[in-house]
Amino acid sequence: MESNLMAGALNVATAAALEAGKLITQNITQLDRIQVTKKVGTKSRTELVSEIDLMAERTIIEFLDSSYPEFNVLSEEAGDLGRDSEYCWVIDPMDGTHNFLHGHPHCCVSIALKFQGEAVVAVVYDALRNELFTARKGGGAQLEGRRIRVSENSRLSDSLLCTGFPYREGSETKLWLKTFAALMPRAQSIHRTGSSVLDLAYVACGRYDGFWEFGLKEWDIAAGALLVREAGGLVTDISGSTDADKSGNVVAGAPKVHEKLNHILSNIK
Repeated sequence: MESNLMAGALNVATAAALEAGKLITQNITQLDRIQVTKKVGTKSRTELVSEIDLMAERTIIEFLDSSYPEFNVLSEEAGDLGRDSEYCWVIDPMDGTHNFLHGHPHCCVSIALKFQGEAVVAVVYDALRNELFTARKGGGAQLEGRRIRVSENSRLSDSLLCTGFPYREGSETKLWLKTFAALMPRAQSIHRTGSSVLDLAYVACGRYDGFWEFGLKEWDIAAGALLVREAGGLVTDISGSTDADKSGNVVAGAPKVHEKLNHILSNIK
């Protein structure tokens, strides 16, 4: 993909994320007026979507389509638009909906652009903290325009890790409980924030040393994974494959911490 096209796509994605972020900041203090429903096709009480998710999604897609109408779109709420293109926007209009609906200021807008299945542009915007994370393939990762790097920590015992609870009961929940039990006594501390995208962004800038979660979707991974890789970190699934987008089981971190994390996780059955 040409560097000029990447730069232009990053600018457009940034503008789209900033505009969607306004909806989050304007509405988090008016939660009693926001309509919330269960996602279509699910019976789970945890699979919720708010009208702000939907409004943010429409805003983002309109922005992106105004400049790149031929690009395909894969978004959490709208699904796959099915356009025949080598380029695909991967969008989570608001990662951390449960936090938002409780007035907890930890959620973000996530936009990635994939070319032939590989993420080449990433924008993650935390509107409530006004923090903008961006990355281009081969161009590094930035926070507010400043270059960021993963932590230099190499010891799991000194590591602040982050994880996410599985949303659906079943084998993933049982496996996750085993992994938490294995890592809790080995790490310095473990957080759970409710936004996998921000977790990965925090790994990219060194706030977390490592992260793992199971059952994620492509829009939960694409932008954050590029941030981590461009910041010098590693992102794989439990088997060590770099194609974590397909499995949805993600292990990320600073290189030495990732190595230790993956070794422990891959040996848990």
